[in-house]
Amino acid sequence: MSTEDLVAFVRKNLISVACAAFSLLIGFLIYYRSDMLPDARAVLEQKQKQGELLAANIEDSGQLKEQHAALVAANETITDRMIHIDQLAENTGYFYRLESETGTKLADPRQVPWTTPPKNAPKTNFTSVAFAITASGTYPQLLDLLRKLEAGEHFCRVDTLSLKPITNIRGSQLSMSLNFDLMAVPE
Repeated sequence: MSTEDLVAFVRKNLISVACAAFSLLIGFLIYYRSDMLPDARAVLEQKQKQGELLAANIEDSGQLKEQHAALVAANETITDRMIHIDQLAENTGYFYRLESETGTKLADPRQVPWTTPPKNAPKTNFTSVAFAITASGTYPQLLDLLRKLEAGEHFCRVDTLSLKPITNIRGSQLSMSLNFDLMAVPE
């Protein structure tokens, strides 16, 4: 077949030749781009996840201001219940108020010396301050003191408690030694 025959064949079957050339071109492009398909799927999945996350954020943002206000109010309430490490007079005054409310006698309310955390320790929002008290009173009075400590104006965690009678007479007063921690705002 000569060039003239080939040109004549193409002119006579122009649509068929164009379709064949176009099919070859599409086949070449499919082959060339086939290695890009997994990457494109990964990008598509990532974009879909981002879109779902954004849609969820938009849906949840309707109550965002109210939720933020509730969190700020709760954080203020928690901070108000914290003691301050450097205010020793106020801290011991709290125990004397409890003494007058419960009718017990506090012999030795003291704040255990607080040590600063090491420099490489993680920073925390709150810390605990240890206290030790010795109280005497009747069994109901001492239980009332313990309940008021646990449910009082400050967050309290009792570490150790020992209860013993002062005398061997039944129904007499008891002595309670108590070690506990109060939550504090670090200085």
